[in-house]
Amino acid sequence: MKNFNLAAGRERRSVFCRLRCLLLVSMLLSGFTLRAATQMPQSAPHVTLDLRDVAIITVFQTIQQQTDYSFVYNTSDIDTERKVTVVARDEALTGVLNRLFADLDIAYTLRDKHIVLSRKAQTSARTAESGVSGTVKDEKGMALVGATVLLQGTTIGAAVDLDGNFSLPQAKAGDVLEISLIGYAKQEIPVTGAVTTFEIVMREDNEVLDAVVVTALGIKRKEKALTYNVQEVSGSIVNTVKDANFMNSLSGKIAGLQINASASGAGGSTRVVMRGVKSLNGDNNALYVVDGIPLPSLRSKQTEGIYETPDGGDYEGISSINPEDIESMSVLTGATAAALYGSQGANGVILITTKRGQEGRVRVNYSNSTTFSSPFVMPKFQNTYGTDVNSPSMSWGEKLATPSSYDPKDFFQTGFDETNAIGITGGTERNQTYFSAASVNTRGIIPNNVYNRYNFSVRNTAELVENKLTLDLGASYMKQYSRNPLIQGIYHNPLIGVYLFPRGDDIRKYQVYERYNPNLGYSEQFWGLEFINGVENPYWVVNREIFENTSNRYTFHATLKWDLLDWLSLTGRVRTDNMVMNYTRKIAASSNLLFASEYGNYLNHTSRHSNLYADALLSIDKSFWDNAFSVQFNFGASLTDDKNTLTGYEGHLAGIPNKFTFNNIVTSDLNTLPMEENYHDQNQAIYATLQLGWKGMLYLDATFRNEWASQLAFTQQMNIFYPSVGLSAVISSMTDLSKAGISFLKLRASYAEVGNPPQRFITAANYAIKNGVTTTQTYAPATHLRPERTKSFEVGMNAKFLGNKIWLDATYYDTNTYNQLFLYDAPPSTGYKQSYLNAGKVNNWGVEAVAGYKNTWNGFSWSTAFNFSLNRNKIRELVPEGTIDPVTGAEVSLPEVNMDFGGYRVKLRKGGSIGDFYVTGLKTDDQGQIYVDPNSGSVSIDPDTWIYAGNTDARYRMGWNNQFSWKGISLGVLVDARIGGRGVSVTQALMDRFGVSQASADAREAGGVRISEKQTILGVKDFYANTGDGMGMLSQYVYSMTNVRLRELTLGYDLPSSWFNDKLRATVSLIGRNLFMFYNKAPFDPEVTPSTSTYYQNLDFFMQPSVRTIGFSVRLQF
Repeated sequence: MKNFNLAAGRERRSVFCRLRCLLLVSMLLSGFTLRAATQMPQSAPHVTLDLRDVAIITVFQTIQQQTDYSFVYNTSDIDTERKVTVVARDEALTGVLNRLFADLDIAYTLRDKHIVLSRKAQTSARTAESGVSGTVKDEKGMALVGATVLLQGTTIGAAVDLDGNFSLPQAKAGDVLEISLIGYAKQEIPVTGAVTTFEIVMREDNEVLDAVVVTALGIKRKEKALTYNVQEVSGSIVNTVKDANFMNSLSGKIAGLQINASASGAGGSTRVVMRGVKSLNGDNNALYVVDGIPLPSLRSKQTEGIYETPDGGDYEGISSINPEDIESMSVLTGATAAALYGSQGANGVILITTKRGQEGRVRVNYSNSTTFSSPFVMPKFQNTYGTDVNSPSMSWGEKLATPSSYDPKDFFQTGFDETNAIGITGGTERNQTYFSAASVNTRGIIPNNVYNRYNFSVRNTAELVENKLTLDLGASYMKQYSRNPLIQGIYHNPLIGVYLFPRGDDIRKYQVYERYNPNLGYSEQFWGLEFINGVENPYWVVNREIFENTSNRYTFHATLKWDLLDWLSLTGRVRTDNMVMNYTRKIAASSNLLFASEYGNYLNHTSRHSNLYADALLSIDKSFWDNAFSVQFNFGASLTDDKNTLTGYEGHLAGIPNKFTFNNIVTSDLNTLPMEENYHDQNQAIYATLQLGWKGMLYLDATFRNEWASQLAFTQQMNIFYPSVGLSAVISSMTDLSKAGISFLKLRASYAEVGNPPQRFITAANYAIKNGVTTTQTYAPATHLRPERTKSFEVGMNAKFLGNKIWLDATYYDTNTYNQLFLYDAPPSTGYKQSYLNAGKVNNWGVEAVAGYKNTWNGFSWSTAFNFSLNRNKIRELVPEGTIDPVTGAEVSLPEVNMDFGGYRVKLRKGGSIGDFYVTGLKTDDQGQIYVDPNSGSVSIDPDTWIYAGNTDARYRMGWNNQFSWKGISLGVLVDARIGGRGVSVTQALMDRFGVSQASADAREAGGVRISEKQTILGVKDFYANTGDGMGMLSQYVYSMTNVRLRELTLGYDLPSSWFNDKLRATVSLIGRNLFMFYNKAPFDPEVTPSTSTYYQNLDFFMQPSVRTIGFSVRLQF
């Protein structure tokens, strides 16, 4: 017997613009009037039908198109081809159903949004000796309305009523009762005559409820057949509490997914790392795949230090996607799951499935999200000590009679984010269309920081030949604008002046940040303070040093699928992705002369990116031997072609101040830089997958991918081969575990190899010719290079308990990454300055686990999920002693690699971990106490000793997500935690030095700085003058990155549809993000990153604070 649920999982989305406020106010004023939920709605929807002599299934489909109800029935009970005629004009659904089934042997009941059909009890000529009756309930004792109780071999049956009761007076001894309901295991109970009353308990059917998930290349598979870990979530998970970059909305919700929002502000890029950092030199961010097609990252160049400027802005390709277009996402954290993407999938993959048109009447969905933001985590300031008369830029003066009213928080403005989105869908059985449009308008908390984005997309799916040929076409356009994203560091950063401003001065006189100079004929910056080199008036920085980025992106995709046979299909796909981006930097006259002449500076460049992807896939899905043995086979080939060009110029302005044009640039100046860059990458690949299944309990997976990457041109290894293999066993299908409370149990294991090709341009020999003489080239041609390779093994389990109410998924993994890329200084005798070579090994192992529970009691439902992950990273080897470079012949040894950021050093060494960092400290005596000069009473820095401070990575990550609902009210609560890891705050160090921190005031009040229980240093100012000396000494400013926060909170209400004559569905919600820190010791938000690069992490240098957002959302469906 097959069970069908037509139009299951239909969308619930919404739309409007100004009505959102009216709806919210109306909801509040009405006091949230609640109505008791019943099985029969108080105001049934109305339908209009004119169907004559049609199959009854056509009536079902038409009603589904006009309402939110779906039909549930057993095909053995209902003759769907029976011809009927029904005419109705704006008639209540219940009346139409009563007339439709009046003369038929069909009974119906309404359960939630389902119309449950069953066969009417029929009179039998047989004489019943006793008859039977009873109840049908689930394992929690809830009545299973709509279950069918049938006498086996006859058409005599009964439907279970609202209380779970049934009666069959025709039953007699020797009959067999068949009890069935979609989603539950069918039962057969014999009638003996001795028992006439039955209490039947039905258990959920794992086979029926088995989920189908999207895997690599867009291939759909049964979840139980997977041999690797996949976490699938719906698109609503990123649309409840929205962020300009929707990836930030996944924080705390996925096990093994490390997400760090950029500190650059709204729309900035996001660092996404899965299962630890693997590559010492390459990219460690995840790959994004939309509808089976990999996206180009389009990630801007990331800053790598405090002296860098935000040239190029901060953006990435994924942030331009409209999240309302997302139907679902599958997160592939492991190499086996991502192996079919080869070198692109080495760091894990996030698969995004977008919405397409739905059959039926035109539906309109609208959503609005409006939020207001303010700084979330900031350092603690003092206002009790004034300006130092000898150093007017410092706050080491006398205690103020009246505390200063200056508060750095006043510099920040209330951020504002409004997102509007509309989606329209509709179509016929063979042709469906989806259209969407969205706008994101954001004002950051930093004055003059703006981010705007506009999205438009259209998609059409047509069945060109019935059940044979399907064409899916889509196009999208995105326009994005950002102004003044804040990159932390010394230059172009207003927060330095804001935080360090002397407490005895008046900031208001500097808010008018420029003064007209009649001698020069233009306005100059007004600022009389000096903190550290390059610091300017913060109001000048945000208004006269302007960084703007405008991008236009347009895509087109087409998919043609040909179903050759029931079990054989051929699919071809093509996608083009083009983006044109213009970036400008305008530095006004009288700005820092490091970046401008006395007349100013102008930078303007335009980049053009073009990506072409095409593939073909032959698929076989066939079963043999009465479905005991199944085969799923795919073979395909793909081409990825990337082109990028950049042209532009930069230079100091000439005689006309603040005229930002090319003609006003000093072309003879050494600072004038014409720009022209281009690259062209191509990747060609063939691949195949094979899955063998046995009786739905054993599955064997194997994949291979062979690719040719242009980065490997001129090397000895032109191609890369990536294999994977996996095995899963569904134990619950092999033996009955129900007595132990186990509904489903699967064990799995897999192995895969993936990797990264080397960076472009390093494998070919290039020489410079000057005055007819060939000069030494910088790099030796790396013709010997091999691609970086990651070998990964994982084992795991998936279990469900108590009728699928409780679930547990757990995975252990171990990965080793070889052939790391190193650059070393070559001996002069080789004729090269530097050379690349392969060496090294990095290991990551860890655990990912998700446990959840879901249940409903009398209309109240609770769903909870707890995710946990840990990762341990170890550098097994760098370049061991005695390694010979095959190109130069030089003997190479790199026992450690150091990357310095002032007094902060990242050190890679054998036995250490990626992310280990060291800092400089103070001189100590023989007892380990800080050494205090007996003559001056001062302390001093030990510049020759680097102290191990810790590792930037977390020891554990956890998230606890709860969803409650009752009678139209919904509540969502997300708490997440990061345990472990260390970071450094240069901000706090400089605040101590300049006497503006609360710590410096507390030390003055206490009469000294207490270092430990045994040591207190009395000279507070002198102490902080040394310890707070910027990047010179940071051992006193290392903080734990452990934090626990209330990440998200939502409170929603579904307005009764009867308020709108059943023609509108509306949901209004109050939403919040980053509402409260349960625990945090750092003076900055540990989850915010200054860069998406590998090593520039957990270092705070006047980083923009993260934000707390509070607002509301409205969702409407017409």
